[in-house]
Amino acid sequence: MQFHVQETMSKGIKAKIDENLDVSALFKDRSDVISNGPLHVSLQVTGNEGSIAVEGELSIDWELACSRCLDPVKLHTVIPVADQFKPASEDNEDETDESEDDDIIAVTGDRLDLRPYVEEVLQLFMPFAPLCSKDCKGLCQNCGQNLNEHKCGCSTEKIDPRMAVLKDLFKDEQ
Repeated sequence: MQFHVQETMSKGIKAKIDENLDVSALFKDRSDVISNGPLHVSLQVTGNEGSIAVEGELSIDWELACSRCLDPVKLHTVIPVADQFKPASEDNEDETDESEDDDIIAVTGDRLDLRPYVEEVLQLFMPFAPLCSKDCKGLCQNCGQNLNEHKCGCSTEKIDPRMAVLKDLFKDEQ
């Protein structure tokens, strides 16, 4: 997944990438990622005059923890990819030129390595708060019981802390 930048642009090279990457090292310290399969990369790389276009999609099957009840959730995620890469210019450009090229990713050096880019895109598009179902009730805040499985006996009455002193005011009169 590496390309020589100048050669790819000058010769208008077109290349197809279709491979599986092991990305388990990216999520080894994350407790919300229970397991993940390989990342399937399907990209078309096209050299143009002055830039390199990368288009296609990434897909992965993984098992994540539900953000409410922590039960495993199996997901299939497909991420569309469409970006432009160009060599970083060595001369200093004004900020107006840089603001026009916000959608173009600058490449430093002679080689374009797409693996770090693909890994970053995967992490950015990872589901933020996966749910096992739309109506997941989550865990009890007091005892930790999964409310999807059983209802607990904990009190759900909420008392304003400023008025908590008044709740015992009339207890002795009854």
